[in-house]
Amino acid sequence: MIAPADLAYCEAAIRTGSYSFHAASRLLPGRVRDPALALYAFCRLTDDSVDLTDEKSAAVLSLGERLELIYRGTPRDAPADRAFAAVVEQFAMPRTLPEALLEGMAWDAMERRYPTLSGVYAYSARVAAAVGAMMTVLMGVRCPYALARACDMGVAMQLTNIARDVGEDARAGRLYLPLDWFEDAGLDPEAFLSDPRPTPEIRRMVKRLVADANRLYFRAEAGLSELPLSCRPGMFAARYIYAGIAAELGRADYDSITRRAHTTKTQKLGWLAASAIKAGSGAVMPRSAVLYAKPLPEVAYLVEAAADTKPDHSPWGQGRTGELISVLAQLEARERARRDALATSARRAS
Repeated sequence: MIAPADLAYCEAAIRTGSYSFHAASRLLPGRVRDPALALYAFCRLTDDSVDLTDEKSAAVLSLGERLELIYRGTPRDAPADRAFAAVVEQFAMPRTLPEALLEGMAWDAMERRYPTLSGVYAYSARVAAAVGAMMTVLMGVRCPYALARACDMGVAMQLTNIARDVGEDARAGRLYLPLDWFEDAGLDPEAFLSDPRPTPEIRRMVKRLVADANRLYFRAEAGLSELPLSCRPGMFAARYIYAGIAAELGRADYDSITRRAHTTKTQKLGWLAASAIKAGSGAVMPRSAVLYAKPLPEVAYLVEAAADTKPDHSPWGQGRTGELISVLAQLEARERARRDALATSARRAS
């Protein structure tokens, strides 16, 4: 079980770092809400450790070491690590899922760009759909159809984030929009990054991303009937809050360069109330044929890992060790090259 002091730390971190999730989590039953707070606190730690430092490669490598200690059952002496280690043990969390998150952070540290929308999906699978799959595991659900729809929700949320943050990312030198969209529009990505403007072409890209997110929100909602009744209000709330951000982008004519779409506290409270009403309107929600849609190819490995209730060799599986080691090795090489370059520069200066 999560130590009370560690749980309090996690809740405080989420309350200040992710208001949308904290608001939605209030509708979850305690048996799910507490481990979910621990999960999101660790995810927040992962995200901030990379985003808020210039030493991104070193930060990801350090997170890899921390995750290894967690799965050994000897977490680092820090509240978020201890709390997440308790979650891993209690729920036999498949190792593939948090490793996917770490791999996505590594891609960020490598400043990877994505030639097509499939690449954006693959990135979203790691940094968001993996979290959706972990949340589903916390609810005691291993149904592959429910997991596929949870991954749809995660990808939709990340597409919404990308659409909302185009300007902010560009000013930081980051680009998540598919490169082939720029080619089709006759735009140079480097020119856009050097002078980001809400041109008609860029607005159309944002609109296209929002439309794709909305399609996935629709698919995701079909999976809510497979969740415990007590968990549905929280998941409806998450779906409506993020879809609300997408709607705000539409109201701004898809300009996410000069402004950042956000929702108000009043709106969030309205969505929380609507979610509770919708989820409680009947003890059984009718199944939709959309439930049985195949998972996105980019998230299929997450669904397979989370649905496997008897992973090989250990209670928590072995994860995708080879893939993660390869990415971390690339990061380590980059970090070594960076240090060598700094040392050479220092010698020349002296």
